[in-house]
Amino acid sequence: MISGFANGSGRWFKGMLVCAVSAIVQLFLASCSTGTVPEDAESSLQQKKKEEYNMSYNQLTPEEERVIVHKGTEMPFTGKYYLNKEKGTYHCRRCDAPLFRSTDKFESGTGWPSFDDAIPGAVKKVPDADGRRTEIVCANCGGHLGHAFFNEGMTAKNVRHCVNSISLDFRSEAAAVKPETRKAVFAGGCFWGVEYHFSRVKGVLDVKSGYTGGEIDNPSYKQVCSGRTGHAEAVEIDYDPQQVSYETLAKLFFEIHDPTQVNRQGPDIGTQYRSALFYSDEEQKRTAEKLIAELQAKGYRVATTLEKAATFWPAEDYHQDYYEKTGHQPYCHIYTKRF
Repeated sequence: MISGFANGSGRWFKGMLVCAVSAIVQLFLASCSTGTVPEDAESSLQQKKKEEYNMSYNQLTPEEERVIVHKGTEMPFTGKYYLNKEKGTYHCRRCDAPLFRSTDKFESGTGWPSFDDAIPGAVKKVPDADGRRTEIVCANCGGHLGHAFFNEGMTAKNVRHCVNSISLDFRSEAAAVKPETRKAVFAGGCFWGVEYHFSRVKGVLDVKSGYTGGEIDNPSYKQVCSGRTGHAEAVEIDYDPQQVSYETLAKLFFEIHDPTQVNRQGPDIGTQYRSALFYSDEEQKRTAEKLIAELQAKGYRVATTLEKAATFWPAEDYHQDYYEKTGHQPYCHIYTKRF
C-alpha cells in the first residue's frame, strides 16, 4: 500500500510540474503576442530594422515595392525591358546582384522579359503561394522577380524565367567598356579660340587649355606672357580614335588658324602665340608632315613648327571653356577651308 501510494504521489507530482511549466510558457507567449514589450524598446527595434534595410538595399518606389517586396505583378507589355535587345546584364533592382545575361533572353510573346537561364546561384526557385506555380526570387535579397515555367518548348533549355521589368536594373555592356583614348596637342595662337573649335568635334572627349614647349615647370599665365619661358599657348585633346582620326584633327588645326604667321596670330603677338604641332609619336609626325606638304603644294608658306610633345601644363581655371563661360565667339580663329 505504502509503495503504491508513493508511486501514485510521484506521478501526481510530475503531472503538476508539467502543468505548471506549460502554464508559464503560455503566459510568456501571450505576453509576446499582446505586445507587452515596452513601447520604446519596440519602436527602437523597428527603427533599427528600418535603418538596416535602407543601408542594405536600394530605395524603392511604391510601385517597385508593390512588386518586389509584396510579390505583385506588372501589367504585360508595359515593362521597359521586355523588348530590350541590348547586350549586357540584368541586375536585381533591390540589391544590385547580377541575375540574368542578355545572351539568355528571348522573345516569348508574353509581354514580360523572358530568360531560359539565370546566372548560376543568382536566382532561387520556391513554391508559389497559389500552390501551383514556381516563384523565382533574388537569391541575395529575396526580392520577388516573377515565375518560372517549364516544358513549354520555347527554347532548347525548355525553361522560361518570366520576370517583371520593374524588378530589374539593366547594365549595358557598351556603357561598361570605356573607349580607347589618345592625345593630340596643338598650338595656334590664343588657346581660347583653338579650344572652342576642337570642343565641338564629334569624338573629342576633352579639351584643356594650357602651356607646353617651354623651359620651366608649371608656369603661370603671367610668366608665359612675358615671352621668356619658351612656352606656347596650346590645347591638349583627348579623343576617341574610333570616332575621329588624328588626321581629321590636324586638318582642322590648320583650318582654324593662319599657319603662315610667325610668332603671332592676328592681334596676339609673341612666341607664346606661335603655330606649332606637338607630336607624341612618329605616326603623328608623318601625318603632320604630309599635311604641311599638301599646303605648301597649294602655295602656303607654312610657318608651323613640328615639336616633340613635352609636359603639358594646364592653364588656370578661368582660361578653361572661356567662350562657353562668356558666351562670346573667337575673334581671330575663323574657320577657313584649306584641304
